[in-house]
Amino acid sequence: MKEFNYIIKRVLQMIPVLLVVTVVIFAGMRLIPGSPAITMLGDHATPQAVEELNEKLGLNEPLIVQYFLFLKQVLTFDFGNSITLNAPVWDLFKEKAVVTLTLAAMTGIFTLVISFLFGYIGGISKNKVVTKTVDTVSLIFISVPEFWIGIQLMMIFGLNLGLFPVGGWGTTWGEHLHSMVLPAIAGGLGTSALMIRNIEEEILKIRRQDYVDFAYSKGLKKSVVRNRYILKNVMVSTVTLFSMRIVYMFAGSVVIETVFALPGLGNLLMQAILSRDYNLVQGLVYIFAVIVLVMNLLTDISYSFINPRIKLE
Repeated sequence: MKEFNYIIKRVLQMIPVLLVVTVVIFAGMRLIPGSPAITMLGDHATPQAVEELNEKLGLNEPLIVQYFLFLKQVLTFDFGNSITLNAPVWDLFKEKAVVTLTLAAMTGIFTLVISFLFGYIGGISKNKVVTKTVDTVSLIFISVPEFWIGIQLMMIFGLNLGLFPVGGWGTTWGEHLHSMVLPAIAGGLGTSALMIRNIEEEILKIRRQDYVDFAYSKGLKKSVVRNRYILKNVMVSTVTLFSMRIVYMFAGSVVIETVFALPGLGNLLMQAILSRDYNLVQGLVYIFAVIVLVMNLLTDISYSFINPRIKLE
């Protein structure tokens, strides 16, 4: 019952946050210089044509009226049609979300595998050279921008070796997954480096705890102590960091999808901003905000499964 009450409380707390998000989205779009009508018609459009298009788009209404119309869209989750693409925002979101979710899934898998492998090696190894090497390589990838990593991967494995496509999405699921390898690596290396350092530091800290020494003194195997007493306690901070970085991966999809010419949500959002497509930008950013809040809630709930001592209250 306490868990259910906690979830209800967190959901109710999302409402004022989402209300503030609507204000920020609405104001942010109106502060960007330029007009959707002029963008669509061109700089040489007549004032009469611009006025007629503004009337058609509802941009002649007072700002407060425009905001409440947007709020109505938010409450009904009906964001209308894209101004420039002339298609429902929800349909565009569902079409492009497949690409972004595939990218996020592959990036997440790559990140988890690399992070736990090298974080565990760096934390468990008693060889200082190994630990220093892991730390140095991690620091390098934390410092390097994703777009630069993406360009280097394209140059080496795409253009020079021809192992992977340098852009595009393909037509079959085999081509989709093949085209996502380099973007997933480019998007995951920075996150992997952060998580490697986190896992390594947590393992080193936990290894010094009394209960770990007590477990060894009981004659338990090293593998049992490491899995049950060390790795299990590392999971809470790791899940927190990973969930935060998953959100960053969604935001960073704009950069990765632009570099690799992937037709995903990041690319769509960038085009919508450049074309001043109010409906599309407002709808996409709001949906992103909802996804972020839901992921944070799921992360908090997962703590009680990872560590039963953590209660949802």
